[in-house]
Amino acid sequence: MASSFAAVFFSSAFAACFAEVCTIPLDTAKVRLQLQKKAALATGGGGGTTGGMLGTIMCIAREEGVAALWNGIIPGLHRQCVYGGLRIALYEPVKAFFIRDGDTVAGGVSLFAKILAALMTGVIAIVVANPTDLVKVRLQADGKATTVKRHYSGALNAYATIIRQEGIGALWTGLGPNIARNAIINATELASYDQLKQMFLKLPGFTDNVFTHLLAGLGAGFFAVCIGSPVDVVKSRMMGDAMYKSTLDCFAKTLKNDGLPAFYKGFIANFCRIGSWNVIMFLTLEQVRRSIL
Repeated sequence: MASSFAAVFFSSAFAACFAEVCTIPLDTAKVRLQLQKKAALATGGGGGTTGGMLGTIMCIAREEGVAALWNGIIPGLHRQCVYGGLRIALYEPVKAFFIRDGDTVAGGVSLFAKILAALMTGVIAIVVANPTDLVKVRLQADGKATTVKRHYSGALNAYATIIRQEGIGALWTGLGPNIARNAIINATELASYDQLKQMFLKLPGFTDNVFTHLLAGLGAGFFAVCIGSPVDVVKSRMMGDAMYKSTLDCFAKTLKNDGLPAFYKGFIANFCRIGSWNVIMFLTLEQVRRSIL
């Protein structure tokens, strides 16, 4: 029997929120690393957050307190309730819409149909959830070590301040790179998890259990960070710093000022974050689905 949209949405949102709570310190470190610029590093700026992921986490905890690692958790949960719920709940219906005679293979739905469906659901979900993403990034970036300080007192204050000072349209700042980033990462995560799980279940000794879900989730996270890192860096910089005029302007200035490696800045932190996030989210999702569906 087909699962109801509401049940899938709830289980997806719950799993995404649980993964967010577990991994947001890694995300905070990733954002700080991505916002670092060569000029700041060369002059000794950056608040000492140049020691990679672990060094950044330790620096934030030492200078700002351990709680600062969970900056942005409230809008992060807002985001996952909306984005995490929509992108997964819409995946199966949209995938069914894209299935045509040429989009099926002997083992099931083709990879092409899975990618198309995940691209579409990623776009729809992030257009709705962009304000929550913006506030999350700004709260994470607003630390002692950053040059742009806004001093929001919390998530609701950040929403209100942005609307009052910058206009309601500012809540969709960075929408272009965010659509690109989330469409790409969503397509990579959902399609690769779906494909890897299907592939593993065809191998002898594999069953639909926690180990299979763990391997598929880890693989999905690895592919997502490899493909999505450049647009993730552009998204973080546009949302964290108002100096950029557009997505292309941010891309060009980052390339000119910081070089090509800047697009993979925070790669280890990003992989630890997305890899662990995918493992926790998919493991939780599979268990919740079995409980309520």
